Amino acid sequence: MIILTSLKNALRRYIRAISIWKSVFILIFWLWCDSQEWLYIGGFSIEKQRIRHQSRAKWLTKELLSLGSAFIKLGQLVSARPDVLPKNWVVELADLQDKVPAFSFEKVQAIIEKELGERCKEIIDLDESPIAAASIAQVHRACLSSGRQVVLKVQRPGLETFFKLDLDVMQKVASLLQRNKSLSRGRDWVSIAKECKRVLLKELDFRVEAQYAARFRQQFLEDPNIKVPGVIWELSTKKIICLDYLPGIKINDQEAIRNSGLNSASIAELGAKSYLKQLIQFGFFHADPHPGNLAVGSDGSLIFYDFGMMGMISESIKEKIGRMVSAAAVQDVNMLIKELQNAKLLAKDIDLGPVRRLIRIMLKDKLTPPFSSDTIEKLSVDLYELIYDQPFRIPVELIFVMRALSTFEGVGRTLDPNFNLIAITKPYLLELMTSNNTNDLLNEIGRQFGELGTKAVGLPKRLDENLERLEQGDLQLQIRLGESDRQLRRMINAQQSMGQSILLGCLGISAALLGSSNKAIFSLLPIIIALPISIKWIKLQIKIRRDEKIERLQGKQYK
Repeated sequence: MIILTSLKNALRRYIRAISIWKSVFILIFWLWCDSQEWLYIGGFSIEKQRIRHQSRAKWLTKELLSLGSAFIKLGQLVSARPDVLPKNWVVELADLQDKVPAFSFEKVQAIIEKELGERCKEIIDLDESPIAAASIAQVHRACLSSGRQVVLKVQRPGLETFFKLDLDVMQKVASLLQRNKSLSRGRDWVSIAKECKRVLLKELDFRVEAQYAARFRQQFLEDPNIKVPGVIWELSTKKIICLDYLPGIKINDQEAIRNSGLNSASIAELGAKSYLKQLIQFGFFHADPHPGNLAVGSDGSLIFYDFGMMGMISESIKEKIGRMVSAAAVQDVNMLIKELQNAKLLAKDIDLGPVRRLIRIMLKDKLTPPFSSDTIEKLSVDLYELIYDQPFRIPVELIFVMRALSTFEGVGRTLDPNFNLIAITKPYLLELMTSNNTNDLLNEIGRQFGELGTKAVGLPKRLDENLERLEQGDLQLQIRLGESDRQLRRMINAQQSMGQSILLGCLGISAALLGSSNKAIFSLLPIIIALPISIKWIKLQIKIRRDEKIERLQGKQYK
């Protein structure tokens, strides 16, 4: 009996893994097809591309819903970035935020009775219809015998088995990506997957979430503009969490916000200020601020829900983030680059020129991606270097910091198209950094004056040394010609493509000749040899197409 059960479980895992991999490969194939203009029947057009995007988004939404909780969480993150995805993708994937199919009320009652036992008597009124159904749980409004209005978050039945299985498959996908040199350059996919698994598994224990909620609420007790529901501990277990009922307008419901007389831009600014405090002052932050987890109170306050995915950063990382944001606030490009390298967000053995120019433009114009055509024109010389060098990195310890900021920036742009995290937080940042780190700020000013004095004292000596080297003919001038580098890359790619094409043609002729002979079996030999060469040839064609798109983009700027 034990052997039979083990075989059944192994078969279920195998079938589940196949269905996940099938969806992954189908999605990659469709995305590739949609990026190829020659695959549009009757010629490429924006309208045809829009129709395809809408069709793909509907398919992806259904696939994520069918695959279950872990993949729904992935879709929720993507749907929070309207500035990254086309609008029709966002509209379709937004259904994942709070329109996940609910499970039956009978199951909800059974779980509550099993988890709470005699304490169930305190719940005198439990709504049958859930007010929200998410990937991990669903939420029902209730009233306690004391008259206290609460919500009960009830975990989906049988979730733990499938959730762990899905995360194991994600680990295998990460291992596959890590073996690809082009995809793994500067990224540790395996470590990222492990960190995601560690954090997501904690979401399955609502006792941990209750502790997170209480700690997060404590941080903002003195801030009337930030509201966090309180925890009812006696009615919270591993699979149930009971919280105060705090109604609000969903943060991406712009029409309802306007009808309430509230200012969307002010709400986005309030959220940016709160994240500044979470990251720099407290070191404990909400890592999943998608529209389903944020609401707006009738008084314009910001309400946070769902504390299953929270992030914690150490004092050293908190200090690094503070220094990075401080450097950005005072537009100190060199200091910001230095802090990015210290935090391992920027590779060290690269040409910093293109990165420095990108950061300078971003700070001067208060820009964040996606960039306008004017910005692309300013960076046109550096586009190749930024793409090929891939200078930016995401260390494992900062994954959820980046995730939270990226997700909230998407929410902010939904509220206000002109939302800019750096521009909005700058005045509050200076106040926060000054109030919290007065000594550090004075030390930094002293350090900069010290560096300036040292450079001033050493300037005559450096000038004398350089003049002496110039007289002796030892001074070399290095000039980096971006256009020459690009031309060289194009020539190398063209030569490789031509050589591979000729080789594949010869192997094809050899296979045809051997196939028509008496020993046709030998025709398999040139076919086997041609397979890896064909893969390299396809990758090279994709690379050449990408370079051509960049060149066309640059060409448009000068027309």
